[in-house]
Amino acid sequence: MTLINDGIAPHGGTLIDRLVSEEQKAEFLSKADFLPQVTLDDRALSDLVMIAIGGFSPLNGFMGQADYEPVVTDMRLASGLPWAVPVTLSVSEAVAAPLKEGMLVRLNDKTGRYVGVLELTEKYTYDKQKEAVNVYRTGEDKHPGVKVIYEQGPVNLAGPVWLLERDPHPLFPNYQIDPAASRAMFRERGWKTVVGFQTRNPIHRAHEYIQKCALETVDGLFLHPLVGATKKDDIPADVRMRCYEIMMDRYFPQDRVILAINPSAMRYAGPREAIFHALIRKNYGCTHFIVGRDHAGVGDYYGTYDAQHIFDQFEPGELGITPMKFEHAFYCTRTGTMATSKTSPSTKEERIHLSGTKVREMLRRGELPPPEFSRPEVAAELSRAMQVQS
Repeated sequence: MTLINDGIAPHGGTLIDRLVSEEQKAEFLSKADFLPQVTLDDRALSDLVMIAIGGFSPLNGFMGQADYEPVVTDMRLASGLPWAVPVTLSVSEAVAAPLKEGMLVRLNDKTGRYVGVLELTEKYTYDKQKEAVNVYRTGEDKHPGVKVIYEQGPVNLAGPVWLLERDPHPLFPNYQIDPAASRAMFRERGWKTVVGFQTRNPIHRAHEYIQKCALETVDGLFLHPLVGATKKDDIPADVRMRCYEIMMDRYFPQDRVILAINPSAMRYAGPREAIFHALIRKNYGCTHFIVGRDHAGVGDYYGTYDAQHIFDQFEPGELGITPMKFEHAFYCTRTGTMATSKTSPSTKEERIHLSGTKVREMLRRGELPPPEFSRPEVAAELSRAMQVQS
């Protein structure tokens, strides 16, 4: 692992910054009415932001074919640097047809607001099924990530991007801590080792257990829940963040934990996304990354610990961030504590497991998850939110 005076080195060695200067912004705005336009969906908009703030370093734009192909097949960029998930801007043939390489392209959000610029260096077609099977390990469109691939356009636009404005997050402005800022916070606190935690689900006792186990061995914990686009049946980001605020107030040492939002979108790519998430946290300055059971999984597409095994496909130290692998945690009725099969002598009947799916079903019925699964204050917050939704 390479450490520099600003902490762990970003992936590729340099933290990318594609936020425009005031001079560049004025120039791009002056051309606003003359540039060809492309509308970004929620995921592409998240990707634009993550590229611009350095979360996807070393990417400085949407991938060209030379990077896209080896990422799909071998989890590497053209340079040989590990990278597990394609980051592409896919459009229809009708949108792509008038665009010429060398053009500047105006990027709009779904409301038509001018948010960024793409310097178009390449247009290329791609094999959707090949991407699905390699990245998601299935060609079934029931998989939410595969469904996105099949529904998006057949032409990828590639090239460097610029973000015109880094707007405060509409829901969580106080938790919008970008990579340069998180690195500065770690440095100010004197943290040499920091473990990152990724989640798209509300925090429960198993999460808390592995987070605190990890915190025993490092200087700080970076709680980094994802607030970009997720599946419709996932718990909304505002509810999840309120649950984390409760935990921060009552159950975590605040001088050793930082709560921030991850603005990227979920891919549900299981093992590959575990690598992707680890590299993102490396860019935020984390030296370690928690990988639990079925990381970024969905349905039955991935084995229970496939997201841990995939790290073994890389040479020691090659990723530049250390995975911390945890067994599936449960509440042990014999010992009266959270535990895993590594630490508990209990039988199967003495272990309380609750999945996120089962908890959502309980909440819809108006039932509170038991304290063995969730802190009571968190369970109450989830119940209130679920009743409002229904």
